[in-house]
Amino acid sequence: MKFLPTTREEMNKLGWDSLDVLLISGDTYLDTSYNGSALVGKWLVKHGFRVGIIAQPEIDNPVDITRLGEPNLFFAVSGGCVDSMVANYTATKKRRQQDDFTPGGINNKRPDRAVLVYSNMIRRFFKGTDKKIVISGIESSLRRITHYDYWTNKLRKPILFDAKADILSYGMGEMSMLQLARALKNGEDWKNIRGLCYISKEDKEEYLKLPSHQECLDSKDIFTEAFHNFYLNCDPITAKGLVQKCDDRYMIQNPPSLTYSEKEMDEIYSMEFARDVHPYYKQMGAVKALDTIKYSVTTHRGCYGECNFCAIAIHQGRTVMSRSQDSIINEVKEISNIPKFHGNIADVGGPTANMYGVECKKKLKLGSCPDRRCLYPKKCPALIINHNAQIELLKKLKTIPKIKKIFIASGIRYDMILDDNKCGQAYLKELVKDHISGQMKIAPEHTEDSILSLMGKDGKSCLNEFKNRFYKLNEELEKKQFLTYYLIAAHPGCREKEMMDLKKYASKELRVNPEQVQIFTPTPSTYSTLMYYIEKDPFTGKKLFVEKDNGRKQKQKDIVIEKKTKK
Repeated sequence: MKFLPTTREEMNKLGWDSLDVLLISGDTYLDTSYNGSALVGKWLVKHGFRVGIIAQPEIDNPVDITRLGEPNLFFAVSGGCVDSMVANYTATKKRRQQDDFTPGGINNKRPDRAVLVYSNMIRRFFKGTDKKIVISGIESSLRRITHYDYWTNKLRKPILFDAKADILSYGMGEMSMLQLARALKNGEDWKNIRGLCYISKEDKEEYLKLPSHQECLDSKDIFTEAFHNFYLNCDPITAKGLVQKCDDRYMIQNPPSLTYSEKEMDEIYSMEFARDVHPYYKQMGAVKALDTIKYSVTTHRGCYGECNFCAIAIHQGRTVMSRSQDSIINEVKEISNIPKFHGNIADVGGPTANMYGVECKKKLKLGSCPDRRCLYPKKCPALIINHNAQIELLKKLKTIPKIKKIFIASGIRYDMILDDNKCGQAYLKELVKDHISGQMKIAPEHTEDSILSLMGKDGKSCLNEFKNRFYKLNEELEKKQFLTYYLIAAHPGCREKEMMDLKKYASKELRVNPEQVQIFTPTPSTYSTLMYYIEKDPFTGKKLFVEKDNGRKQKQKDIVIEKKTKK
């Protein structure tokens, strides 16, 4: 199957008179493995279910959302690959004019709080439906308990209550959605399936009780306690189920889905994808997001970097799940045979490119440590970093016929490269020699140790060493390539002074005028967002300065990107 059906005509060609599952998404329908709706939809079809998709339905008209009819099992609602509020607004709450996941690029199709809007549309336009409404994707996943909402500057209830949905599938949803589909089809109990949340009139005694929504509203210290417990129970091996009371009902969160094996990852990514926009939506205009993902390959999921401002640990997990080399090689071979392919693979990577194939054996057996992180404040001795498998993979990919260039566009943890005394330098040389295009992107995020500590990142000491190694290799290889630094302004704890110090460091030590600076956006379920709300360091209880004025946030950014003019 090249595309999931999005019209009745396509359903008829497949011989389907009805669907088992109807997917509704805030993105247009890109049939690639980078699109969670397409990935879950194809996975369900692979296992015998009939699945269709409605992308970016008109919100005041029933024609779009009802055109494929009511599904037999459930509706599956996603806000899209990007949280709808982040997609629609800048960090200073200005409306974005562009949307890379909308045909034509104009931001006029994705509603604010898309998950809530689409769920309520189902209740409105499928009146009296007894089919389950399942919400999923990053927008739902990060809002599954009481959470701080930056856009309204208040705590909101778990999203299941506001969405009036029945079930929430959190994290990577292939397995939980498949198990749910099977249970509903067979009339079996689904309430113990891992990776699912639901609302109950009754408590679940054996689960860990979080402070209630009301208690979180009443006390920032209690909300902090709730978040700590929530965060510590996200590992599939060690996590307990969670219960949170909200008004007179309970949000029940089952433990996370189990970590996927290499075989399961290979099976997921071996599915056929069109790597294109569905023709129904393609006629509406070009989709910019396709430019970067059409010829890109995912090598792994998850990240143990655990930066405090990043939601990947909560959504994808802290355990890296890697595909086999053969699986990745086969996908690149398939791409190389696409008629209009010009020979360049845009990216081979994941949340952090050089975490592929690198995991802690102790963690795989016993789960994430509750009292320490893998890379912060220093790398844990139990995590053995070796880039040899990645070097091997890149060398094999280069030999595939019709392949001109394999790029690594995903982020790189340069501290991991420096830590790998056996293969780190060889890996960096491989990147510099063959796998970057003019510039290499790294994300120090800041240069001042006090702010880096609040971000959960190592100090700046290794940044200079990496920079020197990078430019020395370029000189040896007679290349003229550059480092691009991604930085964050207005993170909790950061004042204008720290941004001025960053600017001085960048000018003197890095010899650059940074351009890639973003203002911190408080998104649900990260420690940095917790800091923003409580105005304290949640680990020490120490009071923090937090810049909340949008004009002064912009000034922090401008301090760094401003170019000095010569008189």
